[in-house]
Amino acid sequence: MPPRLPLLLRALRPQILPSNHIGTSHALAPIFLAPSTSAPHSHQRPQQSRSASILSSLSDTPGAYSKRIRRGRGPASGKGKTSGRGHKGQKQHGKVPFGFNGGQTPDIVVSGTRGYDNQFSLDMSPINLNRIQSWIDQGRLNPAKPITLKELVSTRCIHGIKDGVKLLARDATALRIPIHIVVSRASATAIAAVEAAGGSVTTRYYTKASIRRVLKGESHPFISRLSAPPADAEAAADAASKAVEAEAAPKPRGPIAEAVASAAAHEVAARYRYRLPDPAGRKDLEYYRNPAHRGYLSYALEEGRSPSLFWRTPGVKVAKKVSKKKIAVGDMLW
Repeated sequence: MPPRLPLLLRALRPQILPSNHIGTSHALAPIFLAPSTSAPHSHQRPQQSRSASILSSLSDTPGAYSKRIRRGRGPASGKGKTSGRGHKGQKQHGKVPFGFNGGQTPDIVVSGTRGYDNQFSLDMSPINLNRIQSWIDQGRLNPAKPITLKELVSTRCIHGIKDGVKLLARDATALRIPIHIVVSRASATAIAAVEAAGGSVTTRYYTKASIRRVLKGESHPFISRLSAPPADAEAAADAASKAVEAEAAPKPRGPIAEAVASAAAHEVAARYRYRLPDPAGRKDLEYYRNPAHRGYLSYALEEGRSPSLFWRTPGVKVAKKVSKKKIAVGDMLW
């Protein structure tokens, strides 16, 4: 073991003795003490000392690196001679292609490929009603305000969104407070449970890029160009009078419907950096035009019409195209 040096260094260090000091108790002091010619300093910086044995105990952090396996370096390593490949055969002399069965018909040829990757499938993040009620009880969600994707992610009610959020009805009886929520999709049971509690569900179209912008606060959470236009006062009064005359049950309205119907909310949405996109594909348009899905484009569906853009509604006649009148050759200018 290397010698310890602090004692020797302390003995060799120049020391300044007081003027009234006559002798020293240390036996080696006359030998190691040297007279100081410089003026004494009242404050001297202490000299640091370290044991020389630390050099023999230096090591890296455990797990910082893995020792490389050196093959073919003798039997003591356990990977010598055959280097871990065994004796003879194709696996010892070379490589075996994947799926090679020794020359017989490969399994991929016998069985073939099964299944396929659906490129139109969507990866929806599920959110259940009992979890929403639990977050409301904890005070993490405010039921008086619209519950959008931003509120669900910021409160950690859901952890990350890929293609959208789908509302499901697990333990639907746990929902006791009316909520007004905006999601990408919703099951029929979940819609019925929310509306039975006095709330409302709105489904709207989102893309991956628009979801990122909504979460960053760069886009409005639910108002876009194709959202329901702001209702005029006269039109709203006429609709209310017609509903009273027909004795129809009023549809549940909440802050989402009121915000969409107000011109001020549309002005606020226009101030955002990005505008929310609207669906352009037939399947997306059909989904959000369907009142059963509580789609935000259901206002544009005419009464008696089907949300389908492919199948014609029975009993509805399509206007015939007017054929252009043929011009005689003599009447043509060129």
